[in-house]
This record gives sequence, C-alpha cells and structure tokens, in this order.
Amino acid sequence: MATKRPPPTPAMRLARRAWNALHVDSVLARALAERAVDSAQRASDTAAEGWGRLALGFHLLYYATALEAADELGRAQACFDQAGDRPGHLIAGAGMARSLWRQGRVQEALAMALPLRDRGVHVLKHEQLGVLLNAVAGCYSAQGDSAQAFAYMFEALRHAGPRSGRGFDTVLHCNLSHELLQIGDYEHALMHVAQGLARGGALKNARLQSVLWINRVIGLTELGRAADAMPDIQALLALPADASGRGRMAAHFETLAIAAIRAGDLALGAQLVDRSWALGDALLPDERLERATATALLALAEGHPADAVSSLLPAQGVAANDATGGLSVRMRAQYFAVLSEAYEACGRAAESLAALRQCQRLYRLQTQMASLARYQAAALQTELLRLQHRLDENDAHRRSLERARAELAEANGALQRKIDEVEALQQALVQQATHDPLTGLFNRRHLNDALPTLFALAGRESQTMALAIIDLDHFKLVNDRHGHAAGDRLLAAFGELLAAQCRRSDVACRYGGEEFCLLMPRTDAASARRKVQALLRRWRAQAFDLGGSALQGLSFSAGVADTAIAPASPDALLKAADDLLLAAKREGRNRVGVAA
Repeated sequence: MATKRPPPTPAMRLARRAWNALHVDSVLARALAERAVDSAQRASDTAAEGWGRLALGFHLLYYATALEAADELGRAQACFDQAGDRPGHLIAGAGMARSLWRQGRVQEALAMALPLRDRGVHVLKHEQLGVLLNAVAGCYSAQGDSAQAFAYMFEALRHAGPRSGRGFDTVLHCNLSHELLQIGDYEHALMHVAQGLARGGALKNARLQSVLWINRVIGLTELGRAADAMPDIQALLALPADASGRGRMAAHFETLAIAAIRAGDLALGAQLVDRSWALGDALLPDERLERATATALLALAEGHPADAVSSLLPAQGVAANDATGGLSVRMRAQYFAVLSEAYEACGRAAESLAALRQCQRLYRLQTQMASLARYQAAALQTELLRLQHRLDENDAHRRSLERARAELAEANGALQRKIDEVEALQQALVQQATHDPLTGLFNRRHLNDALPTLFALAGRESQTMALAIIDLDHFKLVNDRHGHAAGDRLLAAFGELLAAQCRRSDVACRYGGEEFCLLMPRTDAASARRKVQALLRRWRAQAFDLGGSALQGLSFSAGVADTAIAPASPDALLKAADDLLLAAKREGRNRVGVAA
C-alpha cells in the first residue's frame, strides 16, 4: 500500500505560492519567497527554504545580475541536497545553467544542463520540466544553434501548456518568438508575440511584456515596418529599470536604435545609440555587433558613409566567421547588409558586392536553419520519449505498458519517415516545376501563375503593383565571342544580383533567354524605376574574367509599368512593360524606360 504524503508545511505552501506566482505577479512572488525563507528558517524546514530560495533565484535571473542569481540558486541547491528533494535540485541546476550562459559561459552551461535533462524527463512534470527544457534551449540559443533551441522550446511549450503553465507558457511564447526571429521566420515570430501578449494580459509582469515588445520591434523592423514599431519603443523606454518594470536586464538600446533609424526618427536613434555605448563592454557579443550596426546605420542616415564603414570594420572578421560563438545569423546578416549599403554609398562597388554576398550566404544559412528546426523539434520529441521509456523500464509494474509505447513510437517513427520522404519529394518536384535551374529564380511558368494572383490582390487592396522586364544588352555577342558557358555564367550572376535586391514580397523570374521579369507589390512605377536603376548601377560595376579576357561595362535595358498605367489585365501590364523595354532599346539601351 502506498505511503500517504504528509500535508505541506505553512512555509512550503508559501514557497509553492511564490514559485507559481513567478511569472503571474513578479512583485508578489518575491514577497512570498522572502516570507517563505524566513518562515522555513524559523521552523528548520530545509525543503521549504530550498523552494523559497529557488523562487528568489529565478526572480533574480529575470530582474538582477546572473551572479546574484547564481548565489541564491546555490543556496537553494544546498537545501535540496540536504532535504533529498530531487525535483528542486534539478530545477535549481537548470537555473544555475541559465546564470552561466547569461555570463557568456555557454559551453559550461550546456555541459551542466544536458545531464539534468536526462534525469528530469523521469522526475519532473508539466511546467517544471518546461523550465528545465527551456534552460537547455537558452544554452543552445546563446551558442547560436537556433535549430536545437527551437526544438527544446517547442517541447517545453508542449509540457507547459495554458492549463498547467502558470504563466510559463507566456515565457515560452516569448522565447519561441525570439528564436523564430533568429531563423528569419518573422511572421510566425510575430504570431507568437501576439499569443504571448494575449496570454500575458492578465499577468503582472512588466519585464516579460517588455521582452515581447522588443521581439515585436525586431520582427516589424525586419519586415520593413519599423514605423509600426515606434509605439512599442516608446513604451519600452517608459519602463523603469527595477522590479516594477524591466529590471536590470539589458535594455537593447541598439535594437531600438535600428528600428528608430529605419523609421526615420534620427534624433531618437542617435539618443539610443549613445545610451547603448554608455553601457561600455557589459554587452553580450550579439549586442556589441548590433551596436556597431546601429552606429553605422545612423552615420549612413546622416550622410557620413565613410564613418559608417569605419564603425563596422573592426567587427568584420568576427561577423564573417561561422565558428564565432554567441553571434546569431540574423544579426550577422544585418551587419553585412548595412556594410554593403555603406560601401555602396562610398562608391566602393567591389567591397559592397563582397559584403552583399556574405549577407546572401547568411540568409541562405537562415533558411537552412529554419528547415532544420522543424525536423529537430520532431527528433527531440522522439528522443524524449525514448528516454522516458528507458527510465520507466526500471519500474516492474509498468514494463508491459512501456513495451507497447515503444512499439507505437517505432510505428509512428516509420510513418513519419515515410511522410518526410513524400514531403521531400514533393518539395523537389515543386522546385523543379517553378524554378529556373541556371539562375535559381522563378521560371516563366511560375510567373504565369503568380502574376494574375498578385494583379487581383493589388486590385482588391487598392494598391499599386509594378512590373519590370529586363533584357541584358548585347548578350548574343557574349555567347558568340566567349561561348555559351560564359553566357550562362553571366545569367547566373545576374540572377544572384537580382535576387539579392528583392524584398520578400517581390517575385523575380527568368522570363526567357536573357530576359528577366520582376513583380513588385505595393510599389508604383516611379519607385520601381529607382530600384531597377540601382540594380543597373550594380550590374555596370560587375567585372568577369573569362579565360584571361576581362568583361566589364555590362548593361541592360528595362521597361517598368504599374497597374495604374495598365489596369486592364495582367497581359496588358506585361505588354506595357515590354513596350517600354523596346523603347529603351531604341533609345540606345543601358537605360530604364517608364511611362511619362
């Protein structure tokens, strides 16, 4: 017969209330934790003192320094060791790991957290297991491994759902949105921010709300909607730097500065850059790189491109090195994008192109990370289930049930592998059907599908859509003089350049031969012309070594039309752009034609 557990002591009830209130009401949680520690010490209740100190330690993790938190968590762990409290010991260890990566000691943190995970699967449940998994996720995030971080956060959210999370699910929505930002999935990141804010509406936790606001500022800025982030920036700056606001955590002035500058508020941007530099070297590597980027962006906006380059160059080696720890791919891509802008503004086309290529490489890496993250989440669930099975097999009364679960997991795994194979095949077929293999751009078939849809959407939203047709000048001469391999090389290079200039909403296609087509939603002909003219300047600056023969001074002709000029149909829009292209050719090529 199972032994009945004794009822919790008064001190333990206080400590549990403090733990449960940690994310719900941060001020109340600290007050309850301090009362619990005092009551437990007077009653010599070591286990209750451990849980009171655990709540205090996590409160310090959120509102104070990592060293202060580590000291309190160490005391909690000593209490749990004395009381033989395994769940408390594991959660305190997770907090210690978190304090290590907040100090920049990422490898030590991961080495501490991973063994705790294996034991925690058997001992912890619901939000307690979520806390442990989230600590592992934080270690991987600080290491720059977004795929693993995303996987652990996803699993932590599953364990700490709304029914049992006591506000911890809001924390995980916040952390998931952060990691989605790192892998470039900005729309889904904003979705998790919205869910976190909705779930956190009833919480008295200004710090958690501030982190969600910061994530929304980043997502909106990356999507080109920095102006929409300005209310969040003002709200963040109004928060006090104590336990009633954001605490003594990093204020992310450099992040807010970039958003303000992109929104056109240079005065606020300059103030935020100054406030970031006032923090000295206390920032983490990511934050220092973003501070350099914000400084350069401000210099560019103020018309000082040489100063922008100077502020960025000291960090170039670190940003370009994939082995550098503590740097996110998103911030490295952002750095090289601004460096390319600065070089271009200085008239240094070769360096601008080199920086742009680094940026493109990092964007491709972001895409790979996003794909890997989805599979890592599934792999982690399988791994955690395997650990659960292995540990539960020690229980003789549940062996038959665990065997059944293992068989089901194997069947599910085989089914999932088949599903993955089919999905991979479908993706490959879609890629072949819609993309040009030489340039990597969409093909004419995709254009035929996309143009009517985007044309109709522009009409419904009363928005203007622009279309440009681009024809590489004298391309036949390149084939005749240098061979078709050289021509293919030019086509591939132009496709890469065109793709680099596109927004996420733009659709770039190889139209046929040496002709390309670019669809630009929410863009009028004048704006599209400026964009294509900038592309022409970059193309003119290209130089190619074709077997000892230098090829430079390249150009193209283009025609630009929009739905205001040709509102009748997609075919009318295409014809209008094509007519303007022919006119540009007749006028001597090397130009962009647009309706007067």
